[in-house]
Amino acid sequence: MSELKETLKAQIIEQLNLENLTVADIKDDQPLFGDELGLDSIDALEFIVLLEQNYGLKISNPSEGKDIFHSVNTLAAFIEKNKN
Repeated sequence: MSELKETLKAQIIEQLNLENLTVADIKDDQPLFGDELGLDSIDALEFIVLLEQNYGLKISNPSEGKDIFHSVNTLAAFIEKNKN
């Protein structure tokens, strides 16, 4: 799963145009939203697009998004659990 996490970090940086960050700057358990990275609700929509385009996954219950997008760890776990 560590390869998936590294890929996710690179995809997050690219998708959200976080040009001032590197993969090493994002910790696996670091909260993605809030003060740490400064992501907001618009960025959450970008995460939804990222999941659909790169992994063919959709979030069926929007209220789950907060838990799924909490960190790289939770995002990777969601992908592993739901990929075909």
